[in-house]
Amino acid sequence: MNRKTSIIILTYNHLEYTKACIESIQKYTEVGTYELLVVDNASSDGTREWLKTQKNIKCIFNKENKGFPKGCNQGIQMASEENDILLLNNDTIVTKNWLTNLKICLHSSAQIGAVGPICNQNENRQGAPFSYRDFETMQQLASKNNISNPNQWEEKVFLIGFCLLIKREVVEQIQQLDEAFTPGYIEDNDLSLRILKLGYKLMLCHDSFIHHYLGTAFRKDLSKFYPVLEKNRRYFFKKWKFDTFSFDAVKQASFPLLENPKKVLELDCGIGTTILALRYQWKEIVVEGTCTEKAKRNFSSLFAKVYSSLKEVPNENYYDTILIGNALEKVKNPNAFLKQIKKYLKEKGVLLGEFQNAVSIQRVHKLLTENVFFHLAHEKNMYTKEDMKRLLTFAGYTNISFFSWYQTKTVAEENLFQQIGSKNQELSYTYYTFRASK
Repeated sequence: MNRKTSIIILTYNHLEYTKACIESIQKYTEVGTYELLVVDNASSDGTREWLKTQKNIKCIFNKENKGFPKGCNQGIQMASEENDILLLNNDTIVTKNWLTNLKICLHSSAQIGAVGPICNQNENRQGAPFSYRDFETMQQLASKNNISNPNQWEEKVFLIGFCLLIKREVVEQIQQLDEAFTPGYIEDNDLSLRILKLGYKLMLCHDSFIHHYLGTAFRKDLSKFYPVLEKNRRYFFKKWKFDTFSFDAVKQASFPLLENPKKVLELDCGIGTTILALRYQWKEIVVEGTCTEKAKRNFSSLFAKVYSSLKEVPNENYYDTILIGNALEKVKNPNAFLKQIKKYLKEKGVLLGEFQNAVSIQRVHKLLTENVFFHLAHEKNMYTKEDMKRLLTFAGYTNISFFSWYQTKTVAEENLFQQIGSKNQELSYTYYTFRASK
């Protein structure tokens, strides 16, 4: 595909970021394959003056800060009509083959609507498998990483908007970002769902890396950031009928205990984040799910067969793996629940679950130091490792094993641990995952 790309960058001060970003684009992007469009939201640090001296950059200079969604829409309207659209933060530095590899993926299938790269931040599990201390090393590592490979393309429910390449046909249907998210944040979650709703796929390209500072002044000023974030979260929930935390609901803690799964049932699969993560890691896997919330099921059912409840699942003695997440913390009758699930497992099939450690030092410290009513601290079922082992054994499961997770202790928690729990290792674990066989 020889279609050109309109790279749209919004600026609001931070001239040093903008210079580094544009210089990297000019150095690492093939000449003649793109146009560069900058929308400046009333910068006052010399950004506007610098942009006016640059050649081959189309600019819009707003008299006031119109925010991210509106600025992106202005850039889209200014872009050449036949071009794909790439939204790029100005606090990024691109690398060799970054855009080439994104374009290869985007145009490898008519079903793909938008693609994004990995980076040095791991939000939305878009982090790179390497780290670095300087940009020379970063470019060397990126050059080795950025070799086009379809096996490195991961289907996603959501792509972060710091760098998002959208197919022209999709842009024409979506037309613009939702400006109700002004001044910004969560508009990329919304945009991702709108693309999925049109029937397109979103792909994360692990074979394309760029650096993202993630350090703009607005995000650092929490007094401004959090109110905007909360406002946009409320609007998002009103629009889609589920919250933005659904994008983070990957049962990743269970993955270390998975052993070559073939047929998997995921309980409470939400919008499909775990389903897609499983498919990327195990290419030949068959995944089905359950989800009681229709709004979420509308999306997870795009990726797999999803039932509205466990009672609807027809395949008894079928799955080699069932993922239940933290379901045992929420069900009214854990023993009956475990016995009900077991009938869907084939012989020697495995059950994987997760639970918070009832006696972690963090929990003990909270109970001792805060004004917490005991019943409020136990709104859900609480377990120790031995509690869970006993519960699973009573329900008829065997070969029970655990994987423990740590959480960094505060100074106060560490002091308490040294006083009461240094000889009891279980107090140092915050979270457990378990594996049990039928």
